[in-house]
Amino acid sequence: MKSLNSILDLGVDELDGLIATAKDIIAHPEAYRESCKYKKLATLFYEPSTRTRLSFEAAMLELGGSVLGFASANSSSASKGESMADTAKIISCYADIMAIRHPMDGAPFVASRNASVPVINAGDGMHNHPTQTLADLLTISREMGRLHDLTIGLCGDLKFGRTVHSLIGAMSRYPGVEFVLISPPELRVPAYITQKLADDGIPFREVETMEEVMPELDVLYMTRVQKERFFNEADYIRLKDTYILDPDKLKTAKPDMAILHPLPRVNEISTKVDADPRAMYFEQVRNGRFVRMALISTLLEGLYED
Repeated sequence: MKSLNSILDLGVDELDGLIATAKDIIAHPEAYRESCKYKKLATLFYEPSTRTRLSFEAAMLELGGSVLGFASANSSSASKGESMADTAKIISCYADIMAIRHPMDGAPFVASRNASVPVINAGDGMHNHPTQTLADLLTISREMGRLHDLTIGLCGDLKFGRTVHSLIGAMSRYPGVEFVLISPPELRVPAYITQKLADDGIPFREVETMEEVMPELDVLYMTRVQKERFFNEADYIRLKDTYILDPDKLKTAKPDMAILHPLPRVNEISTKVDADPRAMYFEQVRNGRFVRMALISTLLEGLYED
């Protein structure tokens, strides 16, 4: 049995296998409708979520399983002071697999060390969001036809964005990938990530405007400036509208460039972009359900043994 705490827990072959399974689910959904019959997924969400929580629940239901859990810390025994370790042991008595969203870095890892069932990190603090990355990889693979030899622009909050950190970790293992990191100086990718890219010889550039690099990009990954990650509201207000993608900015983009966003958006992508055939963020949401179906069924089948 294996849990998923970080996208780096999965080798490239495992990533490719999950993407292939997700594509097979899309093509043959009827073949998977009872693959998790009588199995239960617990969703432990200590942080607000719409897409991730409902995506996990929809995935398990479509696999023929059932769902239990909670959508806020206030409705759990955490409000009484129960530790994550104890919660994981208790939930293991009720469910066959659990997905945990938590504001603290490393909380799902603690749970996985104490649970007797697989634990999936559904997003922890500023650290990681591996299942969103799986949805991103599936979307890129379906739209671009490959995960190699791509120039990927990541724009906005690259400092606090756990989806960005996870995507860089995954895509940096595919050949021919170059990253263009678009952000104000205050929201740059953490130094430990850029140092790892440099050490591994993976090309990247840090720029401050999307216009200067737009013609080069195969994928543009937009992110919102996250108010909940800021300690200083004045800094948030100053930076929140730094990058807004609109049709004018897309005039120089490649005709087949894919626009992704982990959502929710605030105003960093104009609604006028939604009709552009390059806008893939709602398809990205759909892909999240399929790839979580692939992950849940794979973990419950015990294909990734420790």
